[in-house]
Amino acid sequence: MSTFLPASRMENVTSFLVMDVLERAQELERAGTSVIHMEIGEPDFATPSCIVDAAKRALDEGCTHYTHSMGDLELREAVAEHYRNRYGASVAPGRVFVFPGTSPGMTMLFQALLDPGDEVILSNPGYACYSSLVRMAGGIPSEALTHEDDGFQFRPEDVARLITPRTKAILVNSPCNPTGILLEPERMKALAELGPLVISDEIYHGLTYGGGPEHSMLEFTDNAVIINGFSKAFAMTGWRLGYLIVPEHLVRPMQMIMQNCFISPNAAAQRAGIAALRLAGDEVARMRGMYDERRRFVLKELRGMGFSIPVEPKGAFYALINARRLSGDSLSLAFDILEKAHVGVAPGIDFGSQAEGFLRLSYANSLDNLAEAMRRLRRYVEEKKQE
Repeated sequence: MSTFLPASRMENVTSFLVMDVLERAQELERAGTSVIHMEIGEPDFATPSCIVDAAKRALDEGCTHYTHSMGDLELREAVAEHYRNRYGASVAPGRVFVFPGTSPGMTMLFQALLDPGDEVILSNPGYACYSSLVRMAGGIPSEALTHEDDGFQFRPEDVARLITPRTKAILVNSPCNPTGILLEPERMKALAELGPLVISDEIYHGLTYGGGPEHSMLEFTDNAVIINGFSKAFAMTGWRLGYLIVPEHLVRPMQMIMQNCFISPNAAAQRAGIAALRLAGDEVARMRGMYDERRRFVLKELRGMGFSIPVEPKGAFYALINARRLSGDSLSLAFDILEKAHVGVAPGIDFGSQAEGFLRLSYANSLDNLAEAMRRLRRYVEEKKQE
């Protein structure tokens, strides 16, 4: 019998370590251990009722068939309307693609964009899955190092030095996972002026706290692809609904991939997306206020434990903290905290070499649970000091 070998491109695709932590936490829970989850970036809120009701009506009305391959026209019009009203960006609905989640959208984008050996410039640290998605399309991630004392901001001059004839795109994410920072508009403008296509992951838009409004890359250039969706701000992770806004020259290639791979997005979920953009603003504001309260609580508690946070995170629902005084091995540290303190946290190494020795904590959990998590972490830190 011949030995099965996976495709060689899979050799450089890594596991998502956050999921490894989560799955071990779930094993502990099945054995009766109480675990508080701060490892996973998922809203704990229920989807707003106006969104759920729209999906129910859609099903009652027989909305169970294929839509246009690019997505329901009314939803694409709502996305264009949203970007016009919020950012002053002119977006034609014919440039909007609706996907079953933003990750499939990114996967299809890199398939359409990259030839083998083409490069995409990413930040380090940055979202763990970006580099894997680039590699699966035959591309090469090129990393721009960012730094704690600079708030992990992209430095345009460093990015410029990485540009080669094979550079197809620069990928930015603001508000950012894992750092929670907002990219400064001056830096966004400078990145837009470097020349390559800018891919802007805006999935955490709508979740900012006291640091000024977030900016879309479309405010600075039309040479951009926008990644966005409904999972985070609208608490719709399980609905699997996202979208991309692409330049005109990518429309037909993306449509052909969409027709072959997905046929169309979920019809009823798209009706829910229309309601989210047009009706759920008050609910999003309420959830954002509660995230901010949790953010301020967690940052105060962490600083009280002696963790330095030189640049305060003001977006998404994450804090990336330097834990090198406890261990330089963030993966081992994350599992040690899980096993001994029963708090799930994400290892920094999952997000790049610049975050080794850091931990990412998500505050997408109730204040009561976060208070208990902080008590458990405080005990763990005190015991660690005595070892």
